[in-house]
Amino acid sequence: MNRNRKVRLVATLLTAGLTVTSTGITAFANPIAGATAMLSTDVSITQTANSYTTLSGINLAMANMLSSATTAANAPAETEEKETTVVATSEKKEEDYSDTAIAKVDDYVNVREHASEDSDVVGKLYHNGAAKVLKKKGSWYKIKSGCVVGYVKAKYVVVGDEKAVKKASRRVATVKADTLYVRASASKKSEIIGMVPKGEDLTVTSEKKASDGWVKVSVEEGDGYVSKKYVDLSTEFSYAESKEEEEARLAAEAAAREEAERAAAAAEAASRAAASAPVQQAAPSNAGSTTQQQPSYSAPSGGSGSSVVNYASQFVGNPYVYGGSSLTNGTDCSGFVMSVYSAFGVSLPHSSSADRSVGYSVSTSDMQPGDIVCYSGHVAIYAGNGTIVHASNPRTGITYGNVNYRQILAVRRVL
Repeated sequence: MNRNRKVRLVATLLTAGLTVTSTGITAFANPIAGATAMLSTDVSITQTANSYTTLSGINLAMANMLSSATTAANAPAETEEKETTVVATSEKKEEDYSDTAIAKVDDYVNVREHASEDSDVVGKLYHNGAAKVLKKKGSWYKIKSGCVVGYVKAKYVVVGDEKAVKKASRRVATVKADTLYVRASASKKSEIIGMVPKGEDLTVTSEKKASDGWVKVSVEEGDGYVSKKYVDLSTEFSYAESKEEEEARLAAEAAAREEAERAAAAAEAASRAAASAPVQQAAPSNAGSTTQQQPSYSAPSGGSGSSVVNYASQFVGNPYVYGGSSLTNGTDCSGFVMSVYSAFGVSLPHSSSADRSVGYSVSTSDMQPGDIVCYSGHVAIYAGNGTIVHASNPRTGITYGNVNYRQILAVRRVL
């Protein structure tokens, strides 16, 4: 379930890439699994799992050829999108974490109106949630986190710990160019290992080359470098959730579950109708024809997550194409998920970042076949038994993989 609200603190500027083609549905969701009712004690010990996507364009080999050709012609290999709404701000040289508190609990700590366990609960600060310390009162801290202001017991948070703050946050690079090139090293002359469309957000794994204008990010092809010139850098934290926000979230999640149930029932009904329809005989083939027979694919059957996996799995071995959405002729990761679910009557965005807001959130421990698994710059379908089926990259095409091969940012259920 989506417990924590993530807020982006935009720090500065843009990333590396050639503006080739424009795609982009930008959305951001902050799924965090699980929720329980307010307790009289101040800490819940319910187990949780944090959760936290690619699209558009041209084939990777062609992109490398194009990059080499433009360089050889003494033309700029990369051009940035016009900056019409971007306001540059200066980054702090030194971050001050002296008044930043990070919750260290199994699930959440109650935020109370006053510094007393008898006081009313005004919100919840979840594990690794961040807050600003306003003052200390005995064994309590008065904090502000999101829209929640109240008191937490000091023993359930750490204050001024830079390592804890960085571990609890996610550094993000949001793509501003129409198409962003991710390179093997911090140079425009370096090999292009991947491409990301406008609006996607990527997890930053290192800023050691930031002074040279590059940051290292996580993408499906591995960690690579993008120019700061073409991304917005920001930092995400999880903040406390007020009682009103929790009630609204639970209501939205209940509605999403109902919608998923309706979608599954509709897919099941469509499958039964198709199965009972008269079978049309195929026209006899010409005896002398030498046309190569195309592979045949089964239509979707059923309305469960396992049905989704069965349908998706028959396309394993088909090609990956950046920006594509054809399950047979080529698709990228979000195009794959979108097209598979489209066959079941479910409409999804062609964006791995936007997929983090579809359906409703489930914890990694509760994953079921058919669930959508989101990573930095990538998205896949959970196939069960610790595996995923996904349009991985141009080298492997549509294939199977280990669900935990990279950090999972979100798991979403739509059927």
